[in-house]
Amino acid sequence: MTKDKLSAYVTLMATTTLTIILLSMVGALLIGLFNPLVDNNKIFEAVTPAFQTIVGGFIGLITGIKIGSNNDT
Repeated sequence: MTKDKLSAYVTLMATTTLTIILLSMVGALLIGLFNPLVDNNKIFEAVTPAFQTIVGGFIGLITGIKIGSNNDT
């Protein structure tokens, strides 16, 4: 497997993983928002840092992969 194919494969896998995680977090958020037993303010306190951490980490990973693959030229 060439370096370009490996870079594309890792980027695709990271993007797919990010999509699955974010969709599941949005689903949990929606379930919690419409549950009358759950305080909505507590949901946002718990979910907001998780969103920021996951999105920031994956964006950093994808950016690092792209910069590393373009650095060889």
